[in-house]
Amino acid sequence: MITMIAAVARNRAIGYRNKLIYWLPNDLKRFKQLTTGHTIVMGRNTYLSLPKGALPNRRNVVLSSAYGHEKQEVRERMFPGCDVYASLKEALASCRQDEEVYIIGGASVYEQALAVADRLCLTEVDDTPAEADVFFPDYSGWREVNREEHEQDEKHAFRYAFVDYVRADAAE
Repeated sequence: MITMIAAVARNRAIGYRNKLIYWLPNDLKRFKQLTTGHTIVMGRNTYLSLPKGALPNRRNVVLSSAYGHEKQEVRERMFPGCDVYASLKEALASCRQDEEVYIIGGASVYEQALAVADRLCLTEVDDTPAEADVFFPDYSGWREVNREEHEQDEKHAFRYAFVDYVRADAAE
């Protein structure tokens, strides 16, 4: 199963200057709960945006056309704790058939993965940010299967919903 996971604004904005636009503690908890024990696939810039590098208790896979073909020791030095591949196709080929794979960004990886993903686990934020330079691809053709609404509170500056989607043509 290949799942794309992200927090998206009304206009599908997801980032600005290589940082997440929204800091929603419940979204971060959900992300950790869903991805722990599984494989996460990300682009080089997403990896570089992580404050402490590779995320614990997950298989971290980084896509990098610049380093994907380097020797193993170079890849390990550049991306400690990660497997590195030159393309999404190579990375997915390295996964077992029964492996849960989460695509965690950035925009170009999401764009590539949309064609092969089975599910979207999105946090839809009720906001349109003033500044954004990275956007999630259009998912209007996907079918919503679950929605959990949350109100704004002292820890969350905006209303948001955890929304799961499957392909519109997926079997029930």
